Amino acid sequence: MPLLVHKLQQGHTDMAGCLDCHLQAGVSQEAVSACLQELEEERFAFLAEWYDPSAALLRRYQLLFYPRDDSVEMFDMKNQRTFLRRTKYDELHLEDLFVGNRINVFSRQLNLIGYGDQYTANKLGSKKERTLAMIKPDAVTKVGDIIQLIYEANLIITKAKMTKLTWKQAADFYTEHQSKSFFNNLLQFVTSGPVIAMELMGDEAVSVWRKLLGPTDSSVARKEVVSSLRAQFGTDGTRNAAHGSDSLASAARELEFFFPSTAGHGPPNTAKYTDSTCCVIKPHAISEILTGKILGSIIDAGFEITALQMINMDRANAEEFFEVYKGVVTEYTGMVVELCSGPCMALEIHASDAARAFRQFCGPADPEIARHLRPSTLRALYGKNKVQNAVHCTDLPEDSVLEVQYFFKILDG
Repeated sequence: MPLLVHKLQQGHTDMAGCLDCHLQAGVSQEAVSACLQELEEERFAFLAEWYDPSAALLRRYQLLFYPRDDSVEMFDMKNQRTFLRRTKYDELHLEDLFVGNRINVFSRQLNLIGYGDQYTANKLGSKKERTLAMIKPDAVTKVGDIIQLIYEANLIITKAKMTKLTWKQAADFYTEHQSKSFFNNLLQFVTSGPVIAMELMGDEAVSVWRKLLGPTDSSVARKEVVSSLRAQFGTDGTRNAAHGSDSLASAARELEFFFPSTAGHGPPNTAKYTDSTCCVIKPHAISEILTGKILGSIIDAGFEITALQMINMDRANAEEFFEVYKGVVTEYTGMVVELCSGPCMALEIHASDAARAFRQFCGPADPEIARHLRPSTLRALYGKNKVQNAVHCTDLPEDSVLEVQYFFKILDG
């Protein structure tokens, strides 16, 4: 019997009376604790790590999140004392909380490394899965639409990288199809241009992504599931827009192929470093589910995305990248904080006179001014203020290659 119902029926005036009664009736301590947890205000507990650059130490905390009012509390585990009293923090949401994610709490970037109690593990961890999504060469120009569909399916993109597979890499990736008649055609197609690999995270991610893809043969998909990704963007059984892992075991192997957790680097990025400029989709735009729309706008405007990677910047990297603005713009500190507040997406943009043309397409740094003077620009459409203005773009043409190299050579080195 639920503890609250029992309390009402038996007329207990305090929770201790209910607890004693339940225990005397042979109800396990674990079951009683679960009932008490239901009655108490719901909270979720995580183990989190933060690298303290001033002390060069990795500090560990218990992070508590209260969904009723989106408040957080932090406890310093080494010093056994409260680090942050319970404080409302609107920037953090329940969907951000899963093991392996990096979150930002008052400008501190925390790695969630484990669940803080069994209740949190049972409630938030049981259905969470990771799977691989790979956009094939025929659908790379539709990356914006595909990412938008991914977010609408309540999946989160935690890693992303554009790469071009060699024949050997493709053969290793598709090794289970080696004996199939279509194997050579498949390899020829998948090595014909860049692909975009993504790690997707969410409840039952493997089956959700497979359902979103639709039948393997795109012509069948158009007859049976017209809203599916392959029905919209695929051509046939090989040129079918995207790939998805068929099981958790396959997902683990395929994610390790593109995003190795141990030694190794995975397939290289596709940056060209010529006739190109840098674009960074800022963390606020990613958290506001604008990534797909921004990528779609860039491609629709005639720009080619020749490299793409999702990156988590730490403060030192953000300060280094924005060093040219230090002492020049009043928003410098805010720009640094924003860039390391969550994952960003770095892009190499290819076009004729790329730096000038793309900077013009991004619009004025202040979105309010952009909306008045250049209403069709990226910052006018997707920016909020001078710091959270959707995208960074290279300001000076002579810095274009340097900024692209910073992301795709230095940080991805």
